Amino acid sequence: MDALKVPSPQMRALKRNSGIKEHTLAARAKSHYVCQSCGAVSPKWSGRCDACGNWNALVEERPPEIAPKGIDARKGNAITFQALDDVNAAPEPPRRVTGIAELDRVTGGGLVPGSALLVGGDPGIGKSTILLQVCAKLSSKGIKTAYISGEESVEQIRLRARRLGVVDSPVQLAAATSVKDIAKTLSGPDSPDVVVIDSVQTLYVDTLESAPGTVAQVRTASQELIRLAKRHGFTLILVGHVTKEGTIAGPRVMEHMVDTVLYFEGERGHAFRILRAVKNRFGATDEIGVFEMTDKGLAEVANPSALFLADRDEPVSGAAVFAGMEGTRPVLVEIEALVAPSGQATPRRAVVGWDSSRLAMILAVLESRCDLSFAGFEVYLNVAGGLRIQEPAADLAVAAALISARENVPVPGPSVVFGEIGLSGEVRPVGRMDARLKEALKLGFDAAFVPQRRGAAAKISAPKGIKMKEVGHLSDLMVHIHAAAPAGPRVVAEELVNG
Repeated sequence: MDALKVPSPQMRALKRNSGIKEHTLAARAKSHYVCQSCGAVSPKWSGRCDACGNWNALVEERPPEIAPKGIDARKGNAITFQALDDVNAAPEPPRRVTGIAELDRVTGGGLVPGSALLVGGDPGIGKSTILLQVCAKLSSKGIKTAYISGEESVEQIRLRARRLGVVDSPVQLAAATSVKDIAKTLSGPDSPDVVVIDSVQTLYVDTLESAPGTVAQVRTASQELIRLAKRHGFTLILVGHVTKEGTIAGPRVMEHMVDTVLYFEGERGHAFRILRAVKNRFGATDEIGVFEMTDKGLAEVANPSALFLADRDEPVSGAAVFAGMEGTRPVLVEIEALVAPSGQATPRRAVVGWDSSRLAMILAVLESRCDLSFAGFEVYLNVAGGLRIQEPAADLAVAAALISARENVPVPGPSVVFGEIGLSGEVRPVGRMDARLKEALKLGFDAAFVPQRRGAAAKISAPKGIKMKEVGHLSDLMVHIHAAAPAGPRVVAEELVNG
C-alpha cells in the first residue's frame, strides 16, 4: 500500500511539466502592455510602440482572468428584419440651440437630444471656456445643464465663470471622477438635459485595475456614459485631451462611439480659434466656426474673411489671397511666401498652415514646367491668421505667392486666386466657384485668377463688379505677374545668388 502512495518518476515529471506550463501561462497573462496613444497590444514592454512609433507609451494592464466563452447561436434570439419603406419614421426631436451661432453652425443647427459629442484641442486653446459659456447660454433659456469636472474644483470653476461674466447662470456644478457615481446621479428623475464631462481622461471605472487615463479606462468610461445618454435622452459633451500630434488621446474607437467629433485649432500667439467638425452624424463635416479669444472668453466672429485680411494694407511681393471653402462657408485668407538666398548646401523649406509635401510638389512643377529655379533659395510659406488649409484649391494661390516672392513683384490686384495644379502644370477647376467669387466681391476685390472654365464650369459667370482672369497653365499665371513686374528685380535676385 505504501508503494502505491509513492509517485512514479513519470507522474513526478508530468506534474513538474504541468506546473511549469501553468506558471508560464500565468506569467503570460500578467504580461499585457497597451499603448496609450494608439491602443496597440504588446506581449512585452518596449520603449517604443511598434504600431505608432511613440516612446514610453506602453503601460501594463491586467487582462481578465477568465477568458470569454464562445457564442452559442442556439441560445440567442433571432432578430426580425423590416423593410426600409415600411418603417414609420419618428418625428425628428427639436435641437437644443445654444445661442452661439458659430457653434450651432458646426454642429448642424444645435445639439441633438441623446447625442454624444467629443471636443478635443491643445491645452489652453479654450475647450473648457467655450463649454462653460454654452452651459450658461442654455441654462438661461431654462434648459437644465450640468458641468462635471474631474480637473477643477467647484470653486475654481466659479472663478472662471466670474471672469467670463456668467457667474449668475443657474448651471449645476460638480467635481467627480467616478463613473459609477456620475451614472447614478444622471439616472435620477431630475437628470439634466445637457451634461459636460471635463475631461474623460480623468474618469475611472472601479471594476478595472488600471489607472485613470489608460486605454481601458477611457474606452469603458466613454461607453458607459454614451449608453446612459442614449437611454435617458440628454446631450453628452465629452472633453478629450490630445497627443503631441494633435489627435484625441486614448483609443481611436472612442471617436467611432460618439456622434460628433469637434477639434479646436489655432496658434497660441494668435487670438483666433477655429472649431472644426471632423465627424458629424447630424450635420455637415469640415464645417468650421471662428472665434476670437478675449478677456471675457471666446467671442464668435461672423465674418472671418474680414478678420483674416484685417492687417492687409497695401500689395506686397510674396502675398496672395486665397478664396477657399470651409464646409459650406467661403473664407478668404492670405498666403505669404518668402524666397531668400541661402548659403547652405541644402536650402531650407518651412511651412506653417499647409502641407509641406504639397509645397515640394508645387516647387518641382514650377522648376520643371515653368523654368523658374529655386535652387540656392530658402522658401518659407505661411498661412496668415493661424488657419490650416487642407483644400487642394490652394495650389494656385501658393504658386502665385511663390512666383511673386521669386520675382519680387506683387500679385496684380486687388485679386483672389484659387485652383488646383496638376503635375504637368495645368490648372484644374474646383467646386463652388460662384460662392468664392461672391465672397471676394463682398470684401472689395475686383479681380480673380481662376481655372479655365471647362465642362460644367463653363456655365459659371462672374458676379458684376469682379473680373475673372482664366488660367489654364502655370505659364499663364506667370505671364500675368510678369506683366506687372519691372525688368530689374529678377536680375538683382540672380546676382545675389550667384555672388
